[in-house]
Amino acid sequence: MPNDVITKVAAMEDAGQRVDKWVASWSGLSRNGVQGLIENRALKAGGSIVERMSARVRDGTAYTLTLPPPVDCGPGPEDIPLNIVFEDEHLVVVNKPAGMTVHPAPGSPSGTLVNALLFHAGDTLSGIGGVLRPGIVHRIDRNTSGLLVVAKNDRTHHKLSGQFAAHTVHRKYICLVRGGPKTGSGTVQSRLARSAHNRRKQAVVRGTDGNIHACEHGRHAITHYTLTGGYGQRPAQAIAGPLFSRIECRLETGRTHQIRVHMAHIGCPLLGDPLYGRQRTPCAVRNDSNRSADLLRVNACMKTFKRQALHAAELGFTHPVTREDMMFAADLPEDMNVLLSLLRGLNTA
Repeated sequence: MPNDVITKVAAMEDAGQRVDKWVASWSGLSRNGVQGLIENRALKAGGSIVERMSARVRDGTAYTLTLPPPVDCGPGPEDIPLNIVFEDEHLVVVNKPAGMTVHPAPGSPSGTLVNALLFHAGDTLSGIGGVLRPGIVHRIDRNTSGLLVVAKNDRTHHKLSGQFAAHTVHRKYICLVRGGPKTGSGTVQSRLARSAHNRRKQAVVRGTDGNIHACEHGRHAITHYTLTGGYGQRPAQAIAGPLFSRIECRLETGRTHQIRVHMAHIGCPLLGDPLYGRQRTPCAVRNDSNRSADLLRVNACMKTFKRQALHAAELGFTHPVTREDMMFAADLPEDMNVLLSLLRGLNTA
């Protein structure tokens, strides 16, 4: 079923109003509902997507709101175990395992985090995210593990979404990559957009590497990275780069596949990444090398490592109600710990 589209041209007397409040006044939707649609990029002004719910209405501009198609029913509760890190009456912080999709989608109608949360929290989750995404404030990829915060009511959802939009939420990820960055730390800034060659992939927009203002195509993305470990340096070549690295990334923005794209862009694709990594044997093994056995173990592990080696390790934000500074941490999952241990073994041979 196609989406419904409603349009209104702003009059002179409408100019200057907050766009979310103004759209709610004529669309028949609640202000919270309009804000949720704006967060989902469903409102356009003169053909351009409205990015901020606090944007001001412009006289004579046509505003177009795309409504999601109605659904027969939402996801049902499923008794799926959850690793709850923190919970109160306003929100819940979950350590999501790799392999679990955040919310139902055509390829994953059940077994999702939303299904598990509906069983755990009943119908108390925020409705701003829509029928299929109750309570969901932000997402991580299906095959990325780690921390997520979920809102239990609309007020919490709105306040948390505002913190994400203002880039004040602390998000640190740990990734294991091939090779290593040229510098011990740095920042990748670019615009990201859907790849013209593979619709499943995101790509750095040409000309925006280091200059996010070079054009308006795509969405600006900023990743700060720090090299925290290098593994497999070649003997007698101290200045040579490592075969593999452990990198910590802090997100300033949160775009689709952001870390995966940015790390591949600087020549450090995530190990196990089916989209952005190079799917070949991690490293050739020489029979005369004392590290042969260690490299063989790494290669064997990589053949069974079925996801990108990426973990959302830290999440920090201001509690929307109590105003308390909240900070949470999640240890590396077992599969990444095993792989990291094998990588470290390359430095002991």
